[in-house]
Amino acid sequence: MHALGTPVFSRRLFTVLRDEFGDDCRILTITKDGRTVASVMNFYFRDEVLPYYGGGTSEARALKGNDFMYWELMRRSAEEGIRIFDFGRSKQGAGSYSFKKNWGFVPEPLHYEYHLVKAKEVPEVNPNNPKYQMFIKLWRKLPLGMTQWLGPHIVRNLG
Repeated sequence: MHALGTPVFSRRLFTVLRDEFGDDCRILTITKDGRTVASVMNFYFRDEVLPYYGGGTSEARALKGNDFMYWELMRRSAEEGIRIFDFGRSKQGAGSYSFKKNWGFVPEPLHYEYHLVKAKEVPEVNPNNPKYQMFIKLWRKLPLGMTQWLGPHIVRNLG
């Protein structure tokens, strides 16, 4: 998340999700020589798996760790009889959109309804918005420890 210029969620959020969803929440972790390379938190509902929170180290890209991780998740899920792999939403033109499309997934448009109270237009709260570029560049330059401490306080108030 630091390399993407995005604040992290708190560790407590993930603990609460694990506790709340129990066996319907599982984490798949990819390691190399005993070191974590990539990991993803997945949610299960009926015959569907939703890989929701994922990330990897800088080493993951060179090792194709994320590709292997999602392949392994699909393989294991299929073995369990899971029929639907929901890769989640991504904005067209974003890196995550391209990554998912390269897997052969066909995009399905999602339609949203908004109730605007004071705003005249739906706010563009996403990393593609030019007004966030300076913040993203600054965040990438901050020391990792500072972003890990500060990030959970910032994301709590986003969205």
